[in-house]
Amino acid sequence: MSYSIGQVAAKIGLSTHTLRYYQKEGLLPFVKKNQSGQRFFTDEDLNWLAMIECLKETGMPLKGIKQYIDWFLEGDLTLKQRLIMFEKQKSHIEEQMALYQKHLQKIEYKIKLYQTAVKLGSLAAALKHKI
Repeated sequence: MSYSIGQVAAKIGLSTHTLRYYQKEGLLPFVKKNQSGQRFFTDEDLNWLAMIECLKETGMPLKGIKQYIDWFLEGDLTLKQRLIMFEKQKSHIEEQMALYQKHLQKIEYKIKLYQTAVKLGSLAAALKHKI
């Protein structure tokens, strides 16, 4: 099945401007144009966009995503580089998750503290109370 740029934008929640930018930056080398010069996207292109958004949302810069796509296009000679890239990205995500977990614990403490303060009528009383 093929989709117009507007259909893709609506389907995945990206603007047409972003999609054009991604193509200009070489992140969508598979997207074809019809005889009128209009882009048309396939289901495989949608899979690539999902991967791009996954990597982007986990902190990989567009330059790194472009490198991954370039390596993919080079074929099996770059399998090791791609593996290393994904291992590093996994490590980065795990570090971020640990940091978020630490922050979550602090926020949960503050929630309990303020719930107790509301119940007791003052922050000072809540601080003296075992939480």
